[in-house]
Order: sequence, then C-alpha cells, then structure tokens
Amino acid sequence: MDYNAMNGIALAYMGDAIYEVYIREHLLKGGLTKPNKLQKLATHYVSAKAQAFLIEKMKAADLLTTEEKEFFKRGRNAKSHTKAKNTSVGTYRISTGFEALFGYLFLSGQKERLDELAQWCITTVEKEGK
Repeated sequence: MDYNAMNGIALAYMGDAIYEVYIREHLLKGGLTKPNKLQKLATHYVSAKAQAFLIEKMKAADLLTTEEKEFFKRGRNAKSHTKAKNTSVGTYRISTGFEALFGYLFLSGQKERLDELAQWCITTVEKEGK
C-alpha cells in the first residue's frame, strides 16, 4: 500500500480504527469491563470534539513534524460525503485530519511514533478532564 497516494478519507478510515484500538486497550487495562461504561468513557477520547481538542493541543505544544502536519491537512481538507453528527462541520473536518494522521503513521510503519502520540493523547485527555 502506498500511503503517499491515499486520499485523506482513506487514511482517516484506517486511523479511526487504530486510535480506537489504543483507547480500548487503555480502558481495558484500567480494569473496566462493562460495555456501556466502556463506550461512554471511550467517547471522551474518540469523539470529534475530543480529537479536535487534541490536535489543537498538539499544535500548541509544537508536537507534530512537518510531514505529520501535511497528512493532518490532507485529512482535514478531504471532501467527505458524510455529515457531522453532534458537532460542527469544522470540528468534524479537524477530527478527520486527526484520524488521517494516525492512519498515515500506522501505514508508514511508524509504530514507535504512533505509540508516543497515542499515549500523549490519553494523558492529555485525562489531565484536561475532557
């Protein structure tokens, strides 16, 4: 697979799943086992609003490389034919960029960086109480 040739929506499709796995693993390691509780807590990490919040924090911390910013923009600027649910179009587009970043990191084999950013996101959400 050539991740460089993929559009932002395809990268986001993969990134959504990858980030979700990190969050699910984190919640299960915390001893949670009830599906309803797991789903409710997961939304604090994986909702469009949470992901847009995390991207803004990453930008403020100057955490992303130039290449990572480009893949974020590819996802953010991609034309999506789905509608935002419970959020603004702008927030939805930013969250698509977040997911595209995670898709890019996964498909380019950057597991260590993926682990680093996922842990940073988890820590940030827990610290900020989002």
